[in-house]
Amino acid sequence: MPAVTATNPLALPRVTAPAGGAPRPVVHVATAPSGFEGEGFPVRRAFAGIPYRHLDPFIMMDQMGEVDYAAGEPKGTPWHPHRGFETVTYIIDGTFIHRDSHGGGGVITDGDTQWMTAGSGLLHIETPPEDLVISGGLFHGLQLWVNLPAADKMIAPKYQDIRGGSVRLLASEDGGALVRLIAGDVAGHAGPGATHTPITMIHASLSPGAQLTLPWRPDFNALAYGLAGHGSAGTEGRPFRMGQAVVFGEGDTLVVRADAAQETRTENFEVVLLGGLPIREPMMHYGPFVMNTHAELAQAFEDFQAGRLGTIPAA
Repeated sequence: MPAVTATNPLALPRVTAPAGGAPRPVVHVATAPSGFEGEGFPVRRAFAGIPYRHLDPFIMMDQMGEVDYAAGEPKGTPWHPHRGFETVTYIIDGTFIHRDSHGGGGVITDGDTQWMTAGSGLLHIETPPEDLVISGGLFHGLQLWVNLPAADKMIAPKYQDIRGGSVRLLASEDGGALVRLIAGDVAGHAGPGATHTPITMIHASLSPGAQLTLPWRPDFNALAYGLAGHGSAGTEGRPFRMGQAVVFGEGDTLVVRADAAQETRTENFEVVLLGGLPIREPMMHYGPFVMNTHAELAQAFEDFQAGRLGTIPAA
């Protein structure tokens, strides 16, 4: 981990925060509980216990794995519906195959991202390829749910296939951190993901002892999640590690630092950084649907049961 990297990070464009920027303080650190999803693959519920006012426009995020499957163990999800939001699936190690009832889909592996706008509704399935099921192997990724505003909840479904090679690679000011910009923009650099709700999504690898200071839109919220290793957040140096989420307060710069010594299983401190423009609308989430009212949730279930969210395509 990870697959998408740079031969010489020092040759990448450097990201610097403006002098005199206001660092965002840490207001909360939460530890993700473990659970199972789909047909039984292990996940960490990254945002469990964090009030929605700190997450908006994000709804939830699962860290899938990291798990080293034995032969015959890899699992996926059965066919299931979604409406009213976007799913962002980022694969760090391993392979996932996606198919949906609107013809979207493909294979994502080693740094690829599948961006599915469910919108008015569809059915989809995510499975490991047959060769991975047979052989077993390492699997690690994320699935993030991004809310859609009421005006966009019933837009036509859409699928984006973001190859790892298209991710914008940047370096921290000191060259000690590699920044993968998947969506949004940082310091004038844009990621390949097209978003309905304005967000920024970054996967950063910090070398031991390195600090990453990024300019951050003051109208965005700010979250960090530890994928591997350990370090600290904010200028106050609040500790956090793999499986912990950080909520930042107001400001226009974001600071994370890697501890000088990391675990033997990981060379760097691996961190996901997220920010988004809060929608500030009522949010009703139940199962695979995210709407604004209970009546809309009930309608989504009725439409699914009536087959109006699509049909499973022939193999």
